[in-house]
Amino acid sequence: MAGSSEGSDKGGCLYVAATPIGNLGDMSDRLKAVFQECDLVACEDTRVSKFLLDQLNIQKPMISYREENEHKQTPFLLDKIKAGEKIVLVSDAGTPALSDPGFRVIRECRREGLTVIPIPGPSAFLSALCASGLPTNAFLFVGFLQPKTAARKRFFQEYKNFPHTVILYESSHRIDKCLADLLEELGPERTICVAREITKRHETFLVGKASEVVEAFNARSKKGEFVVLFAPETYTL
Repeated sequence: MAGSSEGSDKGGCLYVAATPIGNLGDMSDRLKAVFQECDLVACEDTRVSKFLLDQLNIQKPMISYREENEHKQTPFLLDKIKAGEKIVLVSDAGTPALSDPGFRVIRECRREGLTVIPIPGPSAFLSALCASGLPTNAFLFVGFLQPKTAARKRFFQEYKNFPHTVILYESSHRIDKCLADLLEELGPERTICVAREITKRHETFLVGKASEVVEAFNARSKKGEFVVLFAPETYTL
């Protein structure tokens, strides 16, 4: 039996809730209400989520739900939902299950016909795409690439002729190597965007030819969280 969002106030459910990716002003009233009414918060890092709830003057029980313990915690959360509890699933920032924990418990809820309710909100890759100026009619989001240089180069080779915008995440530890590989494999004329610290104080968008963007990037801070996008080969700004 498929799970339904109808009548969720009468029984247990899993809220898949997006949280701010930097600016706390992006927190919706609906998210605040869900935090108020829930029985438990399943979060990636309890310290991060406690800070968020503290800003709302809300105190709720929390359980750590991250990549390392998803298999263990998923049955526990399902039992709670079956018993009528309302669980809010959050990641440290952004939307759960998108390069963050959450897929397994959501999948198991669907398999068991339990109610899953999305609470839409911030997403770093969607924010980057919408503000980049690159084509938005269709796109591919791939999350974080494999950390090895050879794997990154294979990825860029494989998607060099992809007909739509490609979006990926990269850490501050590998962003310079990632952009060097992108420039080598896709060429200096490819239109790309590098977005840094979206919604935060030092938010930066670098958009243009790969050679120009990489040159500008190399003169700036490499700290923070990055979204990298590249357009189809035929696209120019």
